[in-house]
Amino acid sequence: MPLAFLSADRDTAATGQDVVPPHPDPSQWRRPYRLGPWRVGIAAFALLIAAYMLISALIIAVAGTLAGATATVAIAALTILFSLRLLRMGVWVSSRGLRRVGLLTTRTLRWRDVARISTVQQPVRWLGLPRSVQGQAVQIELRQGEPLAPLLTDHSVDFLGRRDLFERAADVLEAWAAENRH
Repeated sequence: MPLAFLSADRDTAATGQDVVPPHPDPSQWRRPYRLGPWRVGIAAFALLIAAYMLISALIIAVAGTLAGATATVAIAALTILFSLRLLRMGVWVSSRGLRRVGLLTTRTLRWRDVARISTVQQPVRWLGLPRSVQGQAVQIELRQGEPLAPLLTDHSVDFLGRRDLFERAADVLEAWAAENRH
């Protein structure tokens, strides 16, 4: 059963296609790549911790401390929300524009504001940590305004060790930009 919040794509390896097929409804927001194992693993671990917190909240409530149980449930709920947001993070595209979803913020750009999307060699952050390594990044150039941070890198949680999928995602983003810019 496909889970739309994980990826709006079909598995390109199973279909044998190099580029992700277009969505039947181009106005729908969709992720042009599949989530990486690092992101899914971190979210699964956080959900596991949240399950233990909910069990401990039940034990605390049975023991008679309602305030402690309430605090534990609240922390577990925040952990679950963190996990869900972590799974939503990334780049999304539609015929209306490009959307970058972060942990706390979301930024949407209209296609007409995008001058060019290209892949460049540059130092990139490894798994989002402060350590930089040489890699590839998908850069976006706006018609006006400040330069943006790279959309995707080949050393991010979605593409570490999956260079071919990074190249496919970069190609798909460039194709969406070329097709929808007016």
